[in-house]
Amino acid sequence: MLNPSIDSLMKKLDSKYTLVTVSARRARELQQDGTVMLSKTVSHKNVGKALEEIDAELLKVIHVSSTERSEGILNSK
Repeated sequence: MLNPSIDSLMKKLDSKYTLVTVSARRARELQQDGTVMLSKTVSHKNVGKALEEIDAELLKVIHVSSTERSEGILNSK
């Protein structure tokens, strides 16, 4: 049995695509700096640690529309 389960993770996020995207991005961050937000993790792999952080609701997903994203790019120049 996988821990955390896909059912518990899907209660935290709106889609499987979001789950994959967020966990992959967080796993890359963990690979670069190694700073885990949990005091104790079950998994030894970065993707598992990222999924545990999502399950513990330590990551927050902010949805940005394409117009907001392009405005942010234009304003940052």
